[in-house]
Amino acid sequence: MALHNLFSSESVSEGHPDKVSDQIADAILDDCLEHDPKSRVACEVFVTTGFVLIGGEITSKHHPDYKKIAREVIRDIGYTKKEYGFSADDVEIEVKVHEQSPDIAMGVDNGGAGDQGIMFGYASDESEGYMPLPIVIAHKLVRVATNLRKEGQFKWARPDMKSQVTVDYKNRKQPRIAVILMSIQHDPDYDEKAFKSYIENEIMKPVAKSFGLNTDFQVLINPTGQFIIGGPAGDTGVTGRKIIVDTYGGAGHHGGGAFSGKDPTKVDRSAAYMARYIAKNLVAAGVAKRCEIQLGYAIGYKKPVSLFVETFGTSKYTQEQLVELVQKVFPLSPKDIIKTMSLQHPTFKYHELTNYGHFGRPDLNLPWEKLDKVDKIKALLK
Repeated sequence: MALHNLFSSESVSEGHPDKVSDQIADAILDDCLEHDPKSRVACEVFVTTGFVLIGGEITSKHHPDYKKIAREVIRDIGYTKKEYGFSADDVEIEVKVHEQSPDIAMGVDNGGAGDQGIMFGYASDESEGYMPLPIVIAHKLVRVATNLRKEGQFKWARPDMKSQVTVDYKNRKQPRIAVILMSIQHDPDYDEKAFKSYIENEIMKPVAKSFGLNTDFQVLINPTGQFIIGGPAGDTGVTGRKIIVDTYGGAGHHGGGAFSGKDPTKVDRSAAYMARYIAKNLVAAGVAKRCEIQLGYAIGYKKPVSLFVETFGTSKYTQEQLVELVQKVFPLSPKDIIKTMSLQHPTFKYHELTNYGHFGRPDLNLPWEKLDKVDKIKALLK
């Protein structure tokens, strides 16, 4: 197998400890925005065996019931038994939250960015949702496995799961799956052979077929032999540690800022959504086969300090032409981004985004996934 043709991406399920943290943080954000759309939220969550720590800076007219929200999230994930080492009714929860720094608020109140930073958006024509193929497959694997577990069809499975998909791009017009790896937590009294057979034949192969891809890939399941101890009891979880899972699986750059637990005045979140919106509409308009957008912001500034468009040699237009086009079509100030996408009055719940990626989500009506700028882009390029 020629390694230089291979690219891998991973995903994790809602039971992964880092994702437990992300879900609690974003459920708190949702609760704040529901009661006070102007809430300023920067919530961080740490989880470990039998313990949850909720911290950060929150300024809101609403006072969330932090412990109740956390227990509801944990219960919905499926951590409901003491034997898991982390369960909704028994976990200890400590809350250490204070208000946002007035120095930060001063810049945000004026319509500027809540912090400095660089954000990236990416799109590719290699999948229906304009996402890189490896990450889309990886997300679907853990999503299908989780749904089967919750429906009671996936015997012995527990909430913590990971997937990794390696795609062979030797022929970019006809990519193939080279390897699928899944690590899935299970009960101690499981039937290993039946468990692994179910994963291969009821999860891996059906998912590969759903993309019209090959099923003769290498199969790796729980390579260490067993995976009984998982979730926060097996490893600590912290908000924002799965930023590559949340975005493009490593196919595009990442500025470093996480999304979960942050209200949309934080450009880490809102500007990353806008960058994806721009990249996706440019690719859908036929401007390029692959596109990456970088936006740079300074705290308190109303406009980006930088805008970079990369098309990886797949566009006939110059970078100067594309930068000018983006500035004409898309609002780039933090205030305008929030207004355009109604991020303080969302039609979705932020905690719904914490699992299976923030982009390429046909199950959610996300404003940054709309292709409503394609016609305008085409008209301007005539």
